[in-house]
Amino acid sequence: MTAYVIYIREQTYDQGELDIYVNSVGPVLEKFRMRFLAANGRLEVLEGPTPEAVAIAEFATIDAALAWYRSSDYQAVAQHRFKGASYRGFVVEGL
Repeated sequence: MTAYVIYIREQTYDQGELDIYVNSVGPVLEKFRMRFLAANGRLEVLEGPTPEAVAIAEFATIDAALAWYRSSDYQAVAQHRFKGASYRGFVVEGL
Protein backbone atom coordinates (compact mmCIF):
# COMPACT_ATOMS: atom_id res chain seq x y z
CA MET A 1 0.00 0.00 0.00
CA THR A 2 1.30 3.47 -0.89
CA ALA A 3 3.05 5.41 1.87
CA TYR A 4 3.89 9.07 2.27
CA VAL A 5 6.90 10.59 3.98
CA ILE A 6 6.10 14.03 5.33
CA TYR A 7 8.67 16.49 6.62
CA ILE A 8 7.71 19.71 8.37
CA ARG A 9 10.58 22.15 8.85
CA GLU A 10 10.01 24.03 12.08
CA GLN A 11 13.10 26.24 12.39
CA THR A 12 16.31 26.77 10.44
CA TYR A 13 19.54 26.94 12.45
CA ASP A 14 22.22 26.89 9.76
CA GLN A 15 21.30 27.61 6.13
CA GLY A 16 24.77 26.51 5.02
CA GLU A 17 24.15 22.99 6.34
CA LEU A 18 20.77 22.88 4.60
CA ASP A 19 22.42 23.99 1.35
CA ILE A 20 24.92 21.12 1.66
CA TYR A 21 22.00 18.73 2.18
CA VAL A 22 20.07 20.05 -0.83
CA ASN A 23 23.15 19.85 -3.05
CA SER A 24 24.02 16.31 -1.88
CA VAL A 25 20.69 14.48 -1.55
CA GLY A 26 19.79 14.19 -5.26
CA PRO A 27 21.98 11.18 -6.13
CA VAL A 28 20.76 9.39 -2.99
CA LEU A 29 17.09 9.97 -3.90
CA GLU A 30 17.70 8.60 -7.40
CA LYS A 31 18.62 5.23 -5.90
CA PHE A 32 15.12 4.78 -4.50
CA ARG A 33 11.78 4.54 -6.20
CA MET A 34 9.89 7.56 -4.90
CA ARG A 35 8.15 10.68 -6.12
CA PHE A 36 7.85 14.13 -4.59
CA LEU A 37 4.29 15.41 -4.38
CA ALA A 38 5.20 18.69 -2.67
CA ALA A 39 8.48 20.31 -1.70
CA ASN A 40 8.77 23.63 0.08
CA GLY A 41 6.11 25.40 -2.00
CA ARG A 42 3.51 27.92 -0.98
CA LEU A 43 1.45 26.86 2.00
CA GLU A 44 -1.58 28.22 3.78
CA VAL A 45 -1.94 27.18 7.41
CA LEU A 46 -5.43 26.08 8.33
CA GLU A 47 -4.72 25.16 11.95
CA GLY A 48 -1.78 25.18 14.32
CA PRO A 49 1.63 26.85 14.13
CA THR A 50 3.09 27.93 10.80
CA PRO A 51 6.01 25.75 9.62
CA GLU A 52 8.84 27.14 7.52
CA ALA A 53 8.36 24.45 4.86
CA VAL A 54 6.71 21.11 4.11
CA ALA A 55 7.76 18.26 1.82
CA ILE A 56 5.75 15.15 0.89
CA ALA A 57 7.21 12.14 -0.90
CA GLU A 58 5.35 9.06 -2.14
CA PHE A 59 6.75 5.53 -1.81
CA ALA A 60 5.26 2.19 -2.84
CA THR A 61 5.07 0.95 0.76
CA ILE A 62 6.04 1.91 4.29
CA ASP A 63 8.85 -0.64 4.08
CA ALA A 64 10.20 1.09 0.95
CA ALA A 65 10.08 4.47 2.72
CA LEU A 66 11.85 3.07 5.76
CA ALA A 67 14.50 1.41 3.57
CA TRP A 68 15.24 4.82 2.03
CA TYR A 69 15.30 6.65 5.37
CA ARG A 70 17.41 4.02 7.14
CA SER A 71 19.88 3.58 4.27
CA SER A 72 23.47 4.47 5.08
CA ASP A 73 23.60 6.71 1.99
CA TYR A 74 20.65 8.80 3.14
CA GLN A 75 21.72 8.91 6.77
CA ALA A 76 25.15 10.24 5.76
CA VAL A 77 23.56 13.13 3.85
CA ALA A 78 20.80 13.68 6.44
CA GLN A 79 23.39 14.70 9.03
CA HIS A 80 23.53 18.08 7.28
CA ARG A 81 19.74 18.43 7.50
CA PHE A 82 19.87 17.56 11.20
CA LYS A 83 22.48 20.30 11.79
CA GLY A 84 20.62 22.80 9.62
CA ALA A 85 17.11 22.79 11.03
CA SER A 86 14.57 21.16 13.29
CA TYR A 87 11.97 18.99 11.57
CA ARG A 88 9.02 16.81 12.32
CA GLY A 89 9.15 13.81 10.01
CA PHE A 90 6.98 10.76 9.68
CA VAL A 91 5.72 8.13 7.28
CA VAL A 92 2.01 7.37 6.94
CA GLU A 93 0.29 4.64 5.00
CA GLY A 94 -2.19 5.72 2.33
CA LEU A 95 -5.70 4.45 1.79
